[in-house]
Amino acid sequence: IEIFINITVYIRRDVLPIKLVIATALMAIARKVVVFDFSQVSPLYIFATAAVVIALGITYWLISVKQKTV
Repeated sequence: IEIFINITVYIRRDVLPIKLVIATALMAIARKVVVFDFSQVSPLYIFATAAVVIALGITYWLISVKQKTV
């Protein structure tokens, strides 16, 4: 679903909307976390997923702050 939204935005614009790409990645990883079967997933996999969520969250925040100051 997220990919289709990005494709329509890319078609309508000439620039790459980085904030939208990061938000799409956050939505996709959040969907993956919701369907985790914690009895089947290793702790290292959970830690790695948490690191990705934190990194994407910080990136999204930094992009948002940069756009407000420009």
